[in-house]
Amino acid sequence: MTFQPFLEAISKQVENTTYGQQPAELYEPIRYIMSLGGKRLRPLLTVLSTNLFVDDWQKSLKPAVAVEVFHNFTLMHDDIMDQAPLRRGKPTVHEKWNANTAILSGDVMLVNAYELLLHVDAHHLPLVIRRFNRTAAEVCEGQQWDMNFETRRDVSQEEYIEMIRLKTSVLLGFAMELGGIVAGADETTTQLLYNVGVNMGLGFQLKDDLLDVYGDPEKFGKQVGGDIIANKKTFMLIEALLLAEGDTKHQLDYWLSLPQGTYDTATKVAAVTEIYSKLGIDKIAEAKAEEYFAKGFEALASLSVSIERKKPLLDFAAFLVGRES
Repeated sequence: MTFQPFLEAISKQVENTTYGQQPAELYEPIRYIMSLGGKRLRPLLTVLSTNLFVDDWQKSLKPAVAVEVFHNFTLMHDDIMDQAPLRRGKPTVHEKWNANTAILSGDVMLVNAYELLLHVDAHHLPLVIRRFNRTAAEVCEGQQWDMNFETRRDVSQEEYIEMIRLKTSVLLGFAMELGGIVAGADETTTQLLYNVGVNMGLGFQLKDDLLDVYGDPEKFGKQVGGDIIANKKTFMLIEALLLAEGDTKHQLDYWLSLPQGTYDTATKVAAVTEIYSKLGIDKIAEAKAEEYFAKGFEALASLSVSIERKKPLLDFAAFLVGRES
């Protein structure tokens, strides 16, 4: 894969990044979550975006890791809110330590992200910090909308798409925009990169919703069916609530009405998954994800850069479309 050397450089940079030493209880959870790996999607988009324009793409490595540190900070806090037991197939930080430690370690990670962003050229720094601040606030807005949806039955597809745009996609957009800024690209170009990232992010999250239901537990790394257990308002559940009629609707309403702890989770996951399959929700969700991926590829195609320069980024985008984890 043409993006492999970039990924290896990012992994090395992550390994070499230090966050602090004492007290160990504060910093060990950071080293733990950062060592769990993952696709390194966001930093890779930053580095590959820099590589579109300049040969010395290595100068974007530390800013790219800033995006990854911020992303993992949000995961650490999200896992507490979701009471998630697993992250990338391993115990979440609040499970391995406790919620208070996870909150505090996450706070330090946000500080570390700013430290790493200081490695951009000084004349780019005000713009980078402004854009990062706006993105960070939007991610929090998206998380709050997600929590608001927990108590609503009338969430629309449009509201859901806007929520995942904020919670997930804007950070992918910023990751690509950051790569362009580091490379010295003009504002029109960095905005185009941002749009590519946002659309890829929407496709990515919709695919994630799909994998949460239909993914292979060995490959997915998270609890398959977690969204179903939590009655999470995903694209799939919202679509099912719109389409279900008669007995199918009664069955879906029944499973949604049961308080957690009053049912066997495996039975609920199997029952709701069967309803989704019966309604063709998997096909609908896949088509919607592909729609956003196609928009991302279309925007990328309009970028005035040689195909040779684009190839690592195009290969990685194709990998995202076909991913199983």
